[in-house]
This record gives sequence, structure tokens and C-alpha cells, in this order.
Amino acid sequence: MAPATGAGGGSSERTPLLPGGTNAPQTTGAAGSIFGVTPEQLTGMLDPKDPAKLQELGGPDRICQALQVDPKVGLKQREQLGGSGRQNEPFQTRREVFGKNTLPETHAVTFMQLLRDAYNDRTLIMLTIASFVSLAVGVYDDVLGSHKDDEVKVGWVEGAAIFLAVLVVCFTNAINDYQKEKQFQKLNAKKEDRTVKVLRDGNEVEIGVQEINVGDILLIEPGDIIPVDGVYLSGHNMTCDESSATGESDAIKKGTADENRDPFILSGAKVLEGVGKMVVVAVGPRSFYGKIMMAMRQGGGAETPLQRKLDVLAEQIAKYGMSAAILLLMTLTIKYLVSCALAPEFPPYSIMFSHFVSIVIESITVVVVAVPEGLPMAVTIALAYATTKMLRDGNLVRQLAACETMGGATVVCTDKTGTLTQNKMTVVRGYVAGVEMASLSEEQAFFKALPADVQHVLMEGIAVNSTAFEGPDEKGRIEFIGSKSECALLGFGKACGLDYRSKRADCKPARVYPFSSEKKTMTTIVPIVGQDGQFRVHAKGASEIVLAACTRYMNKSGSVVELDDAVRNDLLRRISVFANSALRTFALAFKTIGAAELDGCSDDEAPLNNLVWIGLAGIQDPLRPGVRHAVEDCHRAGVIVRMITGDNIETARAIGRNAGILTKGGQAITGPQWRRMTPEQQHAALARIQVMARSSPLDKQIMVERLQERGEVVAMTGDGTNDSPALKLADVGFSMGIAGTEVAKEASDIILMDDDFKSIVKALRWGRAVNDSVRKFLQFQLTVNITAVVLTFVSAAFSADGQSALTAVQLLWVNMIMDTLAALALATEGPTDAILDRPPQQRNSALITFEMWRMIIGQALFQVAINLLLLGHGLEIFHLPATVAGVATLRTMVFNAFVFLQVFNQINCRRIQPNEFNVFANIHRDHGFILVQVFIVAAQWLLVSYGGVAFSTVPLTPVQWAGTLFIGMLSLPVGLLIRMLPDLSACFGLESANSSAQQHRPEVSMARMRIEASVKDVQHAVKFFSALRNSQIATKKASDTDIANNFLSSAASVARASTLPSTSSSSTVVAPSTSSSWSKLRSAMPKSNTQG
Repeated sequence: MAPATGAGGGSSERTPLLPGGTNAPQTTGAAGSIFGVTPEQLTGMLDPKDPAKLQELGGPDRICQALQVDPKVGLKQREQLGGSGRQNEPFQTRREVFGKNTLPETHAVTFMQLLRDAYNDRTLIMLTIASFVSLAVGVYDDVLGSHKDDEVKVGWVEGAAIFLAVLVVCFTNAINDYQKEKQFQKLNAKKEDRTVKVLRDGNEVEIGVQEINVGDILLIEPGDIIPVDGVYLSGHNMTCDESSATGESDAIKKGTADENRDPFILSGAKVLEGVGKMVVVAVGPRSFYGKIMMAMRQGGGAETPLQRKLDVLAEQIAKYGMSAAILLLMTLTIKYLVSCALAPEFPPYSIMFSHFVSIVIESITVVVVAVPEGLPMAVTIALAYATTKMLRDGNLVRQLAACETMGGATVVCTDKTGTLTQNKMTVVRGYVAGVEMASLSEEQAFFKALPADVQHVLMEGIAVNSTAFEGPDEKGRIEFIGSKSECALLGFGKACGLDYRSKRADCKPARVYPFSSEKKTMTTIVPIVGQDGQFRVHAKGASEIVLAACTRYMNKSGSVVELDDAVRNDLLRRISVFANSALRTFALAFKTIGAAELDGCSDDEAPLNNLVWIGLAGIQDPLRPGVRHAVEDCHRAGVIVRMITGDNIETARAIGRNAGILTKGGQAITGPQWRRMTPEQQHAALARIQVMARSSPLDKQIMVERLQERGEVVAMTGDGTNDSPALKLADVGFSMGIAGTEVAKEASDIILMDDDFKSIVKALRWGRAVNDSVRKFLQFQLTVNITAVVLTFVSAAFSADGQSALTAVQLLWVNMIMDTLAALALATEGPTDAILDRPPQQRNSALITFEMWRMIIGQALFQVAINLLLLGHGLEIFHLPATVAGVATLRTMVFNAFVFLQVFNQINCRRIQPNEFNVFANIHRDHGFILVQVFIVAAQWLLVSYGGVAFSTVPLTPVQWAGTLFIGMLSLPVGLLIRMLPDLSACFGLESANSSAQQHRPEVSMARMRIEASVKDVQHAVKFFSALRNSQIATKKASDTDIANNFLSSAASVARASTLPSTSSSSTVVAPSTSSSWSKLRSAMPKSNTQG
């Protein structure tokens, strides 16, 4: 496809988003008979922009004729087309042909579908199978097995409890997703609830954006966001920002093709200045915006790193649990058969069958205990809790897994405008009448320091020489609308007490010369209040051009004096300083003229001569408060921040340095430079690139791809429609809740409700907190799993009656502690300040580190040993009688001690990082953890005191409670000793938390870049001083040579003089007093002369 000519004769090589319009409704046959143009012909000239196709259709006037609309009248409210008779609703025929300005409703995801998606997890399916097997065996045991005569039937409880845990996980996930979807729909509904002005029956009327039809004449004003595609008809000085749709950062002048301007107005464009009319040619799914929205509805997310690791771990745990169960089954079966063979009389088959069923139940109990049913629940609770808290921090999480993925982010690629900066051009520096404003905070003090005459003329120039105005934006907030630079000057004036409306009312313009890109100035002539026949010419624009037109200036006293060369050079120096600080400089000037001179002014050329310089303003989009600190937090956390912007390279460098993104040794490049590199060159340069200027959406995509190829976890921010592919491609896509388009939000995983970079750091903190919470729970659950399985296996294998240390119902309560309650306790701790003091985790790092395995195995060995010790020698230790009552008390104390060991081990698991010895840190703020522990202890007291037959317990005395509590507390000192063991990860082939296998470190660190840059600086300094020294030596040699040559010429003159007649008898040459100089001269003299 040939490039389409754009505004200003440029070209656009952008290809159609959806070739053939596959997502748009198909044309009905009525188009050809009723209208003289088809929807495909209209959309074909827009994507990409093709003025040639517009001319083929006859231009805007012929298109209006074909659409049966008069540009001066607009559509008729009760139009009748094609003899179709009375229409049931307005514009029915037109909408049947060209469609409505609404997108087809997405297939609403029902709650049951979300529930099914939540259940589609291998761990949950495995748990469901285990629950049904346990339920079947438990019911059999209660009805026909060994517990058929028990008063309380509890065999079914364990299987039912596991199935209930599965349901809790599924419903929690589904409800969370459902609520997030509703929040997202509500957010978009606010954007779509707006009105526009159109011509209907010759009158201007306001209608909702959903009521726009193809053929409508849309009236456009500054600040409007265009909701449909159209062709420009008429207007004045209309400029649009189409960066959100096309990625072109420069404002585009709109006009007719005959004026060599861009006649196409795309949906999603924002009107910066000027007014105009356009005829609507595409709405709904056929519009530029609609096509992208339909394309974004395709595709789905992939599994996150944590999900993949948990799936693998769950399968491994299930395998080990099944192996332990089979081993227990074989051991108990062989043991029972041997005991039967050695018995004097072989037992009956009915008794043997019942005993074999009991063995099977014991084995299944091991499987149930080993299966990590609490793992998905812990992940769900951690994510649900984190997303709820993140919403308060300004992050609306659309994809639940994005929260976890953000915790492993290694790179953040961020926009500049609106994210790092305030998206509001502001006067940050100034120099007027010898008074300087060094920062934004000084603006009022700066204005008060100016002389009264200077204040008056400065405020008048800002107010009247401007087309910007104050009005409501799309969110109803009162803001300045118009050119960003003029808005900045009016904002400065307002902060200094200027009422621009009253100034404009008092000074009606006599002549206005609008700003043009060729002249780079704007001039307005207004009458001077109280001086008949006198007018004041106000000029503003590019600093160098305005200064060149000035011959006088206002000094510190407010007097007008001649502008000499010294002052002019000082002003040029200040302009250069402002420009080097990436400030957009504007100069203001004025002069007074009479009525005769006004009449002699040209209509095209402003009287820009003999002006009086007022002052210089430096305009910039300032950084958001706290951005630099947030970037430092990212660097502290080992996350590289890269800024990708459409601004010029100098502005990007300055903002990057101010924000702390561009550091010493880092590189700033432009998008065209990046695109010219080969993939190999891009990979080589990527480690040092910190800022990319003049970037396009394609540059963002390539950047994400290259980073992901290097194993990075990439977070990307974007606000425009053109950013959606990069947002979709990134591991975590952040869109802007305020400035972002609906397309960008649809493509993103997290929406920044406040458009603030600091919210990204908050998301990073919560993401790491989720990862830590899952690891804490995993460490705790694996400890309980190993302890319970080993204890069940050993006690059942070596006891005389084959019973385990804990009954099935007691194991059920332990399961609840280590699953639901532990998940609530360990998965609801918020992020701490120390969470950013370590590098991010590697994408493929092991889920369980050496330190975690050390604690798991150490605590499990301790708990198994202490419980076996109590089982074997508890009667002697606690001085209990060797009776049925004494044994019952001992088993209750074993159960109680086991539970208290888990309670205090939960405290141990609050900290899993190396060198974190204080497990009580911030525990007073962890309210969820404290409440869970209080509930566990209270529930344990009720079970022991009143559990009776159901839980196989008897009441304990206070001394016995204190004894079991003391045994449980031993977990804390044991944990401290385990933490102090040396790091032996290399011996066991495990990953230490501080190893390179766990921690992601950049290929080129910032410290290394600083050192390399410092070395280069030293090398440059050495070269400079060497060159300076060589220059001095060369200069000195040249000087010595000149002295020698002068001396020789003098000596030759003396020799010639000695041949002439003279009254003196001899000639004497007097040597210089400095012996070294004399020796140099002698060495430089010819040999014959020295000898003579």
C-alpha cells in the first residue's frame, strides 16, 4: 500500500489496524440504493489516512450529498429515507446501513463461568478427588467399619471439610473477579457518559455520544475528545492531538486537502485549539477507536510465574504424599499379616477385612494430610487482600494475577507526561525587570517584588494576548483550555491574582495576529484604558525572535531604558540557561502606538519593531511530588526504571535527570536510533539505555520484547490507544485512570486511578508482599505436613494397635489450623519498608529457598522428636498413672502440645529472609495474625475442655496446660538456633535467598555505570590536561625560538656594524644576565657565530 499523504504534505506508513474491517458489521444492500456511498468506502480512506480516496469520492461536499445531509442544516430529526415509510425510531434506516455509535456488548461473563474458570486448577481438581475418596471411606467406616458402634459418626467430616475448602477457594476467586469486572465497567461508563454538539434541523443541539449518526454535522470546540471519525468541513485554526490514537506526538493542523492540511479527524483525538465542523463518516465498530476496541477483546492472559511454580510444587507434594501412603499401607499390611501368622489361631476373615479397611483409612489420612489443600486458598486470600488494599493506594487490579507478577518485576518502562509529570505545563522559572524566579514555589514572592508598572503591563499581556480560556474538562473540573503554553501563562497569572476575564473585558482587541509556526509569535493590539487614541501592542513568542525585535527594556525601577549590548547578551545567556534546563522559553514584550500607526498596520504582518522587553518565562511540565523518591525506591529494590516518551531528546534528558532515572553512565537515545539498530545491537545497548525520546508505539513493543528475551519481568505504563499492544505484551500493563483511553484500560492489567508513578511503587510493594505471604504459608504448611505424615506413619507403624498419635478428627482440626486459619494469618500481612531492600526474584527461581528448607526440616525433626518422646515417656514425664484415664490425658496433652507447636511456629514463619531474626517485628500492626492466634487458642481450649468423645479429649489441669504451652513455645528458640546455622546451600544443591539463582541482578549495575563514567571522566581530564601541557610546551618552544631568532638578527647587525669605520677600538656583545637563557641562545646560534 502506498504511503498516504498526511498533514502538511508528510507521509504516514501506518497500515490498517483491521484489514478488510473483519470486526465491523457487514454492509447491507440498502447502502447502494439509499446512499451514494458505502460504509467500506468511507472507512477505507481513514485507516490509513488516504486523501486520494477522499478525492475519488468527490471531496467533503460530495460525501455530504451522498449521505443526504446539508452541512449548513445538519440531519433532519424526522428524516424519511428511501420511501421506507414511517420509521419506528429516529434515523432507523441510516443506522441500519452505517450502524450505531455503540460497540456490540461483550459476551457478559456470568458468575458461573467465573466459578468454572476458578475451579480449572490441577490442585483443586486433585483435592476434589481426594475429598470424595476420603468421604466414601469415612462413610463406609461409620456405617460398616470399625466406627459403626460409635456414638458420634465423624468419618464423613474430613472429606466434607476438604471439599468445603475447595468451594471456598473457587467462590472467593469468582466473587473477586466479578467485583473487579463490575468496577471496570463502572469506570468506563463514566467516560462514555458525555455529550457533544451537532447541527439538527439548522439548530445547535447537545446529544449523547451514543446518539451520533453517520452524516451528522459535529461542532468542534477546544477541549473536545472526538468520539467518532469524520472529515473536516470548515473552521478556524483547528489543531488536534492524535497521539492517543496514532502515536504522533506533534499536534496536527486540520483543514481541507486544498490547504495542504490533514482533512481526517479520528476518534480519540483531542482538540487543542480552534473551532470547526466535520461530517461524521464512521461510528461504532467501524470507527478507528471502535476497530481497536474490538481487536482488544481477543486474547487472554498466561499463567504467572508463581502459578507455574505452585502447580509443580503441588504435584510433587502429592507424589510424596502418595508414596508415603503406599509405604504405610504396605508396612501395616505386612505387619498385620505377620502378626496373624504368628498368632496361635488365624483370625476370621471378617475381622481381617475390617482391619484392612482401617489400614486403608490410615493410609488415606496420610494422603489427605499431605495434600496441600490450603495452598490455593493462601494464594487467593493473599491476592484478594492485596487487591483490596491496592485499590485504596490508587491501583485498580483488573487481572488478579498481575498483583503477584508485579512483585517479581525487574524493569518498569514508564511514560513521562502525566505519570512522572503533572501533565500540566507550568511557569517554573522567570526573569522580569531584573527579578528572577528560580522555582515554582517563588511565584507570588517574585510577582510582589516587581514594580507596579511592570506588574500591570505583564498581567495585561498575559490576559489579552491569548486564546486560552477557563472551562470544565471532560470530568467537570475547571481548567484552562487551549494551547498548553498559553494555559501555563494564564495559570501563572491566576496564581498571582490575575482575573483574566476582567482584563479582556476592559481591553477589547483592536487587532489580533494569531500564533503561527512560521513566525513563532502572537501579537494582540488593545486600546489603553484612559488614554484615547493610544494603543498597546502585546507580543509573545520564541525568545530569540522577540528579543531581536526589542530596542528597549523595563528595568528594576519599572522605567523603559535603551537595550544595550551588555543587557542583550545577558538575556541571551539566560535564554540559553533556560533552554539547557529543558524549559520551553517564552518572551513577552510591548510598545505603545497611536491611532494613525494602528491604521497603517498590515493585516498580515504584526508591527514587531522597536518593542520593549518585559521578561522571560521558562515553561515546563513539572514532576509530580514524590516521583524522585519513588524512583529511588525502585532503584533500592533493584528495579530499573526506563522512561519512554515522545518528547525531544533534550527535554527527555532533563526530566530523566530530575526524576533520578537518567543516572551517571546511563544513555539516552531516540526512537529512530533504536529502530535503526539490529536486534543484536539493541541487546548490547539495552543494559545502559535509561531514556528513550521521540519514541513510537512500535518502539515500546520492541523494547518489551527485547527485555523479555533477556528474562526480565516487564511492567509498562501507557495511556493512549496506540499503547495498547505494548500494554498487552508486557508482563504487567498499567493504564491511566484519568488520562487513559478505554482501549488502553481494556489492554491493561492494573489501572492507575491517580495516574501517579508513586502508585506503581505501591503495586511493587504489594506484589512482593503477596509473594512473601505465599512463601511464609508454604514454609508453615510443609512443616506441618511433614510432621503430621511422619508422626502418623511412625506412630501407626510402631504402636501395638496400629493407631496413630492423632485421631482423624484431631487431624481435621490440625488441617484447619494449617490451611484456612494459617492462610488468614500469614497471607494478610502488609508490606514493610524493608521489602524494597532486596533485589527482585529471578523469573525461574526455586519457590523454596535453602533457608526455608532448613527451617522446614529443622522444625519438623524437632516436632516429631518431641511428640514421639511424649508418646513414649509422657506418663513418666507428667507423672500420670498407667491407666486408661492416664493414657487419655497423655493423648490429650500430645494433641494440645502439637497444636501449640503450630501456633508458635506460625510466629516463626512471619520472617523467611536471611538475617531476619526478630520474628515479632511489627506484630502489633498485624491485626489479622493476632486475631487468628487468639481464635486458635480459644477454640483449642473449647475442644480440649468440651470435645469429649468427638475429639477424643479430656479436660486438662492448669499445670498441664502450662506444660503443653511451654512445649509449644520451644519452637521459638529452636527457630532462632536454626536461623543461626551456616549457609550450606551449595552442599545440598539448593538455592540460597541471596544467591544469583534467586536474586535478579542487572547485567550492568548502576554502580558499575557510575564507575565506568567516572573512569571516562578521569581519562578525558587526563587527555585535556595533557593536551594543555603539550600546548604550553609548544608555545614555550615557539617563544624561545623567537627570542633566539631576534638575538641572532641583532648579532648579525652588530657584526655588520663592526666592519664600518668607528672611533671605538672594539665592539662588545653583552650577554643576558640569566645564564640559562644565555646557554639556550648559544645553543640556538650558528656555530660559526659562536666561535667568532
